Amino acid sequence: MDTLNRAKQLQDRTKKFAVRIIKAFAKLPKHKASAGYWAAIPPIGNFAGSNYRAACRARSSADFISKISVVSEEADETPFWLELLIDSELITTKKVESQMAECEELLKIFSASLATAKQNR
Repeated sequence: MDTLNRAKQLQDRTKKFAVRIIKAFAKLPKHKASAGYWAAIPPIGNFAGSNYRAACRARSSADFISKISVVSEEADETPFWLELLIDSELITTKKVESQMAECEELLKIFSASLATAKQNR
């Protein structure tokens, strides 16, 4: 499989991940304690996917490295917010365990991509 097809598959995968985060988040109780999470979680789950698309259109290797670094950061933030929801007992681990696992896999992919890009520069 060529690079373009792999990139498209990963774009699709990050989009599906964002949808899963939104669906899990929609199940949160609608009360004052969860208001701050409402503002943070959907954008974080979505930024990794949208920023990965931007990285795919980077104009140089330096631009790609910069953008894929942001993608890695965003992918790393999502489990943090999900863990806060779990620790706050607003959602159960069982409801987001598959999203957490997918996020970890995506983070590994983006981190490896960043490392490779830095090596090849």
